[in-house]
Amino acid sequence: MVKMTDGLHALEGMVASLLASETVPTPERIRELIALLRNTPMCSGVDEDAAEQLARRFEERLGVTMTIGSVVTDREHTPWLDDARLRITPYYWDRYKQLLINKQFPTQVIATLDSVTDRILGLLQNPLIDGPWDRRGMVVGHVQSGKTANYTALICKAADAGYKLIVVIAGIHNNLRNQTQLRIDEGFVGRDSARLFSRKDERFVGVGKFDQTRRPVTFTNSVRDFNKATASGVGIPLQNLNEPAIFVIKKNPNTLDNLVEWLKEHSSTSGSNTVDAPMLVIDDEADNASINIQHGKTGVSRINGKIRDLLKMFRRSCYVGYTATPFANIFIDPDTDDEMLGADLFPRNFIVSLDPPSNYFGPTRVFLDDPDVPIRHIDDNDDVLSVTHKKETVVETLPASLWDALRTFIVARAIRLCRGHEKDHCSMLVNASRFTTVQQQIRNAIHHRLRDIQASIRVNGALHAAQAMRDPEIQALHDIWQREYTEAGFEWSEVLSRLHAAAAPVTVVEVNSRSAGTLNYADHESTGLSVIAVGGFSLSRGLTLEGLMVSYFLRNSIMYDTLMQMGRWFGYRPDYEDLCRIWMPEEAEGWYAHIAESIEMLREELRSMEAANATPEEFGLKVRSHPDSLIVTARNKMGSGEKLVVSIGLGNSFVETAILRRDPTSLAANRRAAANLVRRLAEADCDPAAAARVPNGLLVTGAPVQPVLQLLSEFQNHEGSMLTDGDPIRKYIEARRDGELEHWDILFASVNAKDGAQPDMSLGIPIYCQKRSSGTRSDRSTLLITNKQRVSSRGVEKTGVRSEESARVEAAYMEHLKGQGQLPEVGKSLNFPDRIYRAVRDRPLLIVHLLSIESKDASGIQHEEPVVAWSISFPRTERDEERVEYIVNTTWLRERYKKEEDEEEIGGDEE
Repeated sequence: MVKMTDGLHALEGMVASLLASETVPTPERIRELIALLRNTPMCSGVDEDAAEQLARRFEERLGVTMTIGSVVTDREHTPWLDDARLRITPYYWDRYKQLLINKQFPTQVIATLDSVTDRILGLLQNPLIDGPWDRRGMVVGHVQSGKTANYTALICKAADAGYKLIVVIAGIHNNLRNQTQLRIDEGFVGRDSARLFSRKDERFVGVGKFDQTRRPVTFTNSVRDFNKATASGVGIPLQNLNEPAIFVIKKNPNTLDNLVEWLKEHSSTSGSNTVDAPMLVIDDEADNASINIQHGKTGVSRINGKIRDLLKMFRRSCYVGYTATPFANIFIDPDTDDEMLGADLFPRNFIVSLDPPSNYFGPTRVFLDDPDVPIRHIDDNDDVLSVTHKKETVVETLPASLWDALRTFIVARAIRLCRGHEKDHCSMLVNASRFTTVQQQIRNAIHHRLRDIQASIRVNGALHAAQAMRDPEIQALHDIWQREYTEAGFEWSEVLSRLHAAAAPVTVVEVNSRSAGTLNYADHESTGLSVIAVGGFSLSRGLTLEGLMVSYFLRNSIMYDTLMQMGRWFGYRPDYEDLCRIWMPEEAEGWYAHIAESIEMLREELRSMEAANATPEEFGLKVRSHPDSLIVTARNKMGSGEKLVVSIGLGNSFVETAILRRDPTSLAANRRAAANLVRRLAEADCDPAAAARVPNGLLVTGAPVQPVLQLLSEFQNHEGSMLTDGDPIRKYIEARRDGELEHWDILFASVNAKDGAQPDMSLGIPIYCQKRSSGTRSDRSTLLITNKQRVSSRGVEKTGVRSEESARVEAAYMEHLKGQGQLPEVGKSLNFPDRIYRAVRDRPLLIVHLLSIESKDASGIQHEEPVVAWSISFPRTERDEERVEYIVNTTWLRERYKKEEDEEEIGGDEE
């Protein structure tokens, strides 16, 4: 077995080297090379099955595609890069490109990365142009999708073009800053920075192994953040450097202040406090801590102010913020529109949206597109570890679902060993508390359970399968295999034979600001690191978990960027994606689905505004009027304890009452409001009783607007359902009632009748009620419609759209997926997102829901009568987006989510 494994690794390396120079190798070419090299002595022992598996792995890897993405930019910028190419020698970029080739990045991905970073570089200023100049931009990537590779490539190209000083502002914790420095060492510096300020001999890493002719100067290293004394020890003023200098610093006000002071002391131009060298600032995770969150026009938060001080130090500077969750950046200064650009970090000059490679395993696929994604719901934690636990919580036991996740990780790792992944990293994530004291207890409990499992496998794992199964732990592992992995390609006997090798190396590491544990994958390149990482905020921002297979996520946040950034399970899973599993509460899955949809809408808006030649300012104003700004702004201002006025445009949006009042008076009033709607429609010659029956109910077409307005007026809305407040919605409709919103489609949602079922006649028409559960966090005054807080079924917004239009947008969506290499496999159905139909609606769609509620919450309330809810799909508006004002009372939010309200503060989860 060892001989075949060694031969397989040798074969893989040789084939990869030969294929690197071929643009898109055919399957036949891949197999031809494998067959040819299998006969060499180094590759002996590789059987036909292993060779075919390797061929398929190369097909998957080399078939990966990537598209360039979209850009909006200011109209005053003068293109300069094409003319400058004659003088630019791509020394740093060529080294980095060679590193990517050696890391077996797909050829097409490298080519697109080259094009994308050229595009971004061209949006910066020509570094040889004399100042003063100052450009601000933003690059929107995806969580765990390769943003570091993108900005490392940009750094290399900026250095080639003539930028002399590069500052990378990494995460707010040391472990992320150190990880970023290691990657910059590998991709740009070329030397192990940890040795640069010691007496040890130099060690070349990454790009330094290809060429050491030119050497960038680094003022920070992989074990220590910026320090004045260390920087002074370099002994070279920035203006005298022949090669570019780079700083990788923690996003910390003291560090930023030290850097600014050191620059003033050592590198400023004589007679002034400014530095003349052209500077590029890369702000990683730019939506975190960089945003000015102080209330009032004159307030400036510390980190935000220090970054602006740094930029002011330079006569010539460019700031590029990288983020996967740009909500906060686009909503910078949410109080006023006229001051949006201001002196803040708003990306006034350009916004670039990156498209991920086709093999990216991201939130859109996980929560929107793929019904087979393996999400497991956590519903057994309340009695042992509540989501809203306190800092002083004593962890006496952990949920059984966590032990299932642990066993799944071990079984999945055994299967990876069966697949020949002996030297690959394998990780599990446990993010169940924001408090370090609780994280430590969770880590210890997992450690002890892991030791018990390891002992059982060591003692009984080598026995015959029937005998081994007498051990309860091995029986539990078998049950996991049977539940999760019977389709993974290996019988239980094969998996059992690998359990000891899979479990023995696994360690449990606590990852937070106070722990000694690290995730230094670089030290285990030859053997692979197998680790269970337990943490909170440190695991939620930029930190990459290599080979992540199993995630256990038990957190409560409705802040878009916080929640999405916690998704460390996104990324690339070559040849083991089928083994990945995610545990989370059902409520969190609903939020993720909503946020994934919101981000996709933002990206689509960016594409359409690029086609319209819009500027970042115009895009910012457009997006800030989106309904999502209600929750983003409210969460940013929850601590203020005041009512907020937020201006919203409802064009191309979908709103529904997923949070309802639960008192009998309100429920009865809402049933009357829906019955009155039926009566008024009948009086207007649009009788729902005579309406066309469509697959999801009774559809009234071309109805007048007045009955809709009256329904919104009579409906008793819950204050927690901010977007469905009747007053601003009525004002929005009133402003357009003589044009775009004059006539409506109205769907009375009804499921198919089952044998013997009797329709409900509450509204005066026969309705077969949809069944929905009450969310577990419902109480006596509040009814949450399902844990996911969704009322409508998927695809409902297609109702009323002309067939030729629905066919057109479905074909366009298929073409978009094809361009990104993300079409589903043959035999798998494609779920079209509702937003594509909304964009081509001729008329708005009102959906009236009559719900049979299955109570699952602790209130014990049983709903004898059906519950009424509504949804509205607003079409795009051809007019200027006239906005209406929503008054948001933060009290409900603060009471409901008070246990997480300090989550965004620096160190807030590690007190």
